[in-house]
Order: sequence, then C-alpha cells, then structure tokens
Amino acid sequence: MTDTTIDAGVRPVSPPVAPARALSELERLALLADTTAQLISNNDVDEALNRVIALVLPRLADWAVIDLITESGDVSRYRVVRADAEGLTAREDLQGPMPPVSDASLMPLSRALRGVASNLAGPQTYEGEPDSGIAVEQRKLFQMTGIKTAAIAPIRGPWEVLGALTLGRSDESEAFTLHDLALLEDIARRIGLALENARHYQRQRQVAETMQRYLLPQLPHLPGVGMTARYLSAPDASYVGGDWYDAFHLPGGDTALVIGDVVGHDLEAAAGMAQLRNMIRAFTWSQDQPTHGVVQHLNEAMTQITDVRMATMILARLAVDAAGAWQLRWSSAGHPPPLLVGRDGLTRYLSEANGLLLGMTSSHPRSEACITLPAASTLVFYTDGLIESRRQPLDVGMENLRRHAASLAHRDLDAFADQLLQRCRPHDNDDDVALLAIRLPADTGSRAS
Repeated sequence: MTDTTIDAGVRPVSPPVAPARALSELERLALLADTTAQLISNNDVDEALNRVIALVLPRLADWAVIDLITESGDVSRYRVVRADAEGLTAREDLQGPMPPVSDASLMPLSRALRGVASNLAGPQTYEGEPDSGIAVEQRKLFQMTGIKTAAIAPIRGPWEVLGALTLGRSDESEAFTLHDLALLEDIARRIGLALENARHYQRQRQVAETMQRYLLPQLPHLPGVGMTARYLSAPDASYVGGDWYDAFHLPGGDTALVIGDVVGHDLEAAAGMAQLRNMIRAFTWSQDQPTHGVVQHLNEAMTQITDVRMATMILARLAVDAAGAWQLRWSSAGHPPPLLVGRDGLTRYLSEANGLLLGMTSSHPRSEACITLPAASTLVFYTDGLIESRRQPLDVGMENLRRHAASLAHRDLDAFADQLLQRCRPHDNDDDVALLAIRLPADTGSRAS
C-alpha cells in the first residue's frame, strides 16, 4: 500500500474526530459556499480539488474518490483519499488509469461516467459477475478500502461529462441517503464547472504558445556578433501575452532589432502581437526611414487596420560606420529602455528617444537616438515582465536588472541570458517575458558581411 499525506494546507479546519454527518440545511449551504470559494479562487486544479476533498472529509465521509475523463476520452482514477486520525492521506496505489467507460454497463460508476444518473452503492453492488472493466476496479476499490456505503455522482461540465465523484463511509450503519446524494450532486456540479474552466484556459494557453512559438523568429547571423533570445510564458495558465522580439537583416546591410509588448493577457493580445510583428517587418524592410519615422508610420497604421489598442515597442538599427565602429540607432514607443553593459561591468540605460505608447496620438514628434557601442559590450532588450513586481517600484526592478547584468558581463552570452532571467524575474510577476541580447565583438574592426 502506498500512502501520501495530503499537504497540511488542505486539511480540514476542524479536528479530525468523528463528525456528525447529518448536516443541517444551513451547514449544507455553508459547505457549498466553501466549495465554490475554493474552486473559483484557485487556478491550480490539483490544489483546488485537494481543498474540496478537505472540505468533505471527514465531514461527510471517510473516503473521497475522483475519476476524471480526459479530453481524449480516457478514464483516470485521479484521487483516492482517506480521512483518519492523522489527517488526509492519498492512496496512490489505487490511483491511475482506468478501463474505458462501457455504454452497456448498468453499474453505478459507469452510469455516472456516462452522465446517466447518481447512485448509492456498496460492496454488494459489485459482488456479481462484472459487466465491465470499471466494475472490476470498483470491486477492488471496495475490497481495498473497506468502504461499506458509497454515494456516486457525475461531474458534469456545461457540455459534457468530465468524471465522477464518489464518497465512501467505512461504517455500514451510516448509510448514505438520497438527501446526501443531492448534496453530492451539487458539489460535483461545481467541480465540473471549475474543471471546464481550467481546460478552457489551458486550451487558450496552448493556442497562444503555439502562435508565439511559430512567430518568434530564428535570429540572423552576424559575423563576430553574438545574439541570443529568450521567451518565458506567464506562470498563470489563464494568462497569455503579447510579448515578442525580432531581428532581421535590412536591404542596406543594417540589422533591425525589435522588442515589443501588446497590452493585455489573453489570446487577443497574442494575435495582436502577430499583426504588429509582421507590420513592423514590412515597414522597416520596405521604407528606408529613420527608426522614429517607421514607428510613427506603424502607430498611424495600427489604429486603422488592426484591433490592437495599445502596445510598447523599441525599433533599433545596428550598423557599422565607416571607421568600423558599431552604431545603434533607436526609437522607443513607451517601452522599458535597453540596457548597455560594458565588458568592464559599467552599465547604462539607453533612455533617450522615448515617445508615447503605440495607439496614442500626440502632436509631439517622435525622435531617434544614436550611440557608438563599445567593443565587447552587451545590449539587452527586454519586456516589463523581467522587472515589474506588485511589491516594489519599477525603479527597484530596473536597478536589480542593472546590478545582475553588470555581475554577469564576463559570462558567455547564453549563460548571461539564462542567469539574467533566473535572477531578475520577480516571483510575483504574472506576465510573460521576452529578452533579446546582443554582444559585440572585441575587435572593433569586425564587420557584418
């Protein structure tokens, strides 16, 4: 037998003593309210279901079993949990894959998994010849747990059955009643809505991440120049973002560098990111203009031919001048400033040429800045997910980034980028992060071909 103690954070508030299981109407309503609160306040399905189990055990039963149907139609015994004097313990040996749902089986769990009905059951229910593989597993469940009486209800989503919830008691004298079954159905219905929402968010996230994976580009090769990029999706599955980076060669030999962030945390933001990325590529390639002219043109076009409301962005051009020195020209539309890190650890934020966000109109013209970049220096373009925190001012995040970047100046570029993400991204940040890092050659005579 394999037991796993459920985390103390999800144990019942009341002491683990034998409860009075005949709840008053007020207690039933309070239990349903607590169940709803646990499910809607937690985006982590595992933790949310553990907390619901902690609400019903041992208040209503000694055992809780959750069987789930995956989106591909497979059945899994997701949780088998018992309540005893030590608290809540998961029986992992009884969890795992289950046989398919039988369309012909008349047994209670099979009927619940088909969404036909809720049922009361006991060991005697499964004493006869099993009519399905699920019936065999149910007989094993009753034998291994010592459950004497059980109530089984479907877990229904808005459009389909997602699984079944079983509560079991070890004392035969405390048989479940139809009144208990109605309460169990209410609890299972709330679980179903939470599971459907979680699956919806996960599908949305997968679509957005697929879109971002295909749109985030392969970086161009520049002889003597190191270039690397990173993208981290938001930690919350309900959040997807519009952060992006880009780099590409231009007809005249310059290299365009882009970092941007469409305002929002949903699939619409990710789709807007795709629109802006393609537009800025087309405008920069086809128009031999200064960076601020291209940004202004993008701002005017964005409001007319896209659904993007607002975005931040930096467009830069990296080039080599006649003397062989690397130069950067850039224009910013409300984006966090790039960080320049010298090989000696000296740092500087490139805060010049900062204009209004894309999507905002102003009579004040946009501007372009230019700087000659030191040999072996590193340029860091990033989105605000790397520096923003709800617990501290933005200046603190920027100072944190500056200090860590300075300390990592001697690292190779990939290690530099990896460590910067690991050290600087705030733990409470729920945004995605894009980062583009460029390291110039130590020999100022190195040129892009």
